[in-house]
Amino acid sequence: MDDTSARTLAHYNQGADSFRHGTQDHDVSQNIAALLRHIEGTPPFTILDFGCGPGRDLAAFKAMGHVPVGLEGAEKFVEMARAATGCEVLHQDFLHLDLPAGRFDGIYANASIFHVPSAELPRVLGELR
Repeated sequence: MDDTSARTLAHYNQGADSFRHGTQDHDVSQNIAALLRHIEGTPPFTILDFGCGPGRDLAAFKAMGHVPVGLEGAEKFVEMARAATGCEVLHQDFLHLDLPAGRFDGIYANASIFHVPSAELPRVLGELR
């Protein structure tokens, strides 16, 4: 599974600029709203953007006054997201997570969970929880 992950990350690193350009104007406000309405407590929320890519949604959460933290496996996306948002962005492979317990009020995973192989999904979701 590590080989598959490495190939996926290489693909995203190679096409990072094209991906950013092709997705920068996608309206995912309904996905963001769906997450926020299910978080209990008082904002601002600390939100993990799992698979943050070049940082589009990190910027949206930040503009809303939240404290977003990105997590991304593709090094070029990590660099882009940090530069574009000024947010903390963790560079971690989805199959080898090292996250602090209880830090996040919510986890946002827009079009990223499908990169986790089915056999590993229960373990990764458990670690995220």
